[in-house]
Amino acid sequence: MEQGLLDKTGKSLEHWIDVVMKAKIEKHKAIIDFLKSEHGFTHGYANFVALKARKSDAGSQDAVDLLENQYKGKEVLRPIYEKLVVAIEKFGSDVTRTPKKDSVSMIRKKQFALIKPATKSRIDLGLKLKDKPVGSRLENSGPFGTMCTHRVKLSSVDEVDDELIGWLEEAYQKAE
Repeated sequence: MEQGLLDKTGKSLEHWIDVVMKAKIEKHKAIIDFLKSEHGFTHGYANFVALKARKSDAGSQDAVDLLENQYKGKEVLRPIYEKLVVAIEKFGSDVTRTPKKDSVSMIRKKQFALIKPATKSRIDLGLKLKDKPVGSRLENSGPFGTMCTHRVKLSSVDEVDDELIGWLEEAYQKAE
């Protein structure tokens, strides 16, 4: 997005953030409207600059803060997350953990798993396991849509068992 903004406008993201700051506009929608009407931005670029100017995008937040915010009020789920991470890190040193606002992506060359504290009592683990049949525990992707092919609902550390770790490793292997 940042390179596209530079290509499209001839000016850097920093320049546009400065423009927004000098205009003393604080509300997200007002920034978007300003950039669209006064500078001819498309909605996508205006939204991008607004998020960056307000430091409200996931990329502007510290990974630790993102994770802490995901589990605020859901602290009981954190041990499940930690056990998943320990298991995944044993697969290889090529795993990248990417926290977002509401989930953590596990990426090799491609994303192979997504860990999301879905409710106060459940983590949804999304997996990319193309052509694997669903079962009673390994469900279709549900709310993950096309980001994952399957979902496993976890509400206890004990559910991070050999079967689940096998599915995670299979997804990891397919993501090369």
